[in-house]
Amino acid sequence: MVTMSTAPKIWTRESGLVEKRDVWTAMKRGFRGRCPRCGEGKLFRAFLKTADNCATCGLDFTPHRADDLPAYLVIVIVGHIVVPGVLWIETNYTTPVWISFAAYLPFTLVASLALLQPVKGAVVGLQWALRMHGFDENPPDGIPPV
Repeated sequence: MVTMSTAPKIWTRESGLVEKRDVWTAMKRGFRGRCPRCGEGKLFRAFLKTADNCATCGLDFTPHRADDLPAYLVIVIVGHIVVPGVLWIETNYTTPVWISFAAYLPFTLVASLALLQPVKGAVVGLQWALRMHGFDENPPDGIPPV
């Protein structure tokens, strides 16, 4: 049996003072494609590639782990917009299939592409605000970095 002997942490006033991070502000800044900390520097260097760090405040963006969450959220958002519209139009009007495809598919594609970068920025802002992954300056002992 392995026993873990850890010394109790002693909390002081200085150890409790950390930078305040507002979740909604960070997510709004990320949604706009800006740094979640300062709101000035660019978050992305390409369409979905985050920059290495903020040009204004120097925040390191490399620890973010957005993975597939932005894509899932975009699917949910666009699906909740497109499906009720399609159901309403198809039950109240008789449209040929080619017109339906010519309208629904481009709208779905454009809406998905338009929302993908802002949603990813909001997810990165959420991760920074909640000190997830490598965005915490003082990670707990014993947990290796990702």
